[in-house]
Amino acid sequence: MKKIAFYGGSFDPLHNGHLTIAQELLEVFELDKFVFIPAFHAPHKKDKKTTSAFHRFAMLCLATSEAPPIEVSKLELELPEKPYTVETLARLKNELSETAIFFVMGADSWADITTWREWEKVLTLVNIIVVTRPDYEIGFAHVTDEIRARIVDLRQNPAEKSEIPRQESKIYITDAVQIDVSATEIRQKIREKSTAWRADVPAAVAKYIEKYELYI
Repeated sequence: MKKIAFYGGSFDPLHNGHLTIAQELLEVFELDKFVFIPAFHAPHKKDKKTTSAFHRFAMLCLATSEAPPIEVSKLELELPEKPYTVETLARLKNELSETAIFFVMGADSWADITTWREWEKVLTLVNIIVVTRPDYEIGFAHVTDEIRARIVDLRQNPAEKSEIPRQESKIYITDAVQIDVSATEIRQKIREKSTAWRADVPAAVAKYIEKYELYI
């Protein structure tokens, strides 16, 4: 059975932390493929303005062009109505019925998960990988007992990663990625005309941001 992970988000901009997550999870979960799914606009972040989907998609493609196991999907960019995550996952599960699907989210998304459309269904449709951040306390009190029963904390039991679920999907908590880079901080540094942000993004992404004068 193939194992493919999908990582949805704004990626505004893509940074080294995102790439490290892809590279580490490919190895830790023995994935066949890792796919970034840039959102046209996150439905649960309607009050926040994001850079155009075209620019964000282009930066993802530039950063992953030489990494065959890492791809970029236009799934959420080409639909006439911008889907919620629960709709995207249902579609992927239907199209990849013979594949073990993993949906990746960061610690911030996990903390806000109850604000998502049909969040309990999101957490039970496919396998979930929650990537923790250094010095960030991740909690579980905000989810139901049923959801907590699905959690596999790989920080304590790393050997359990190789067990592909056969029936019930699981929620894997991993600290495999120990890098703390923030897209918000990168945008702020650019607005402040600092050059320190260049070290936080791939070189091709830095050139693209400067060429098209993004975030200024």
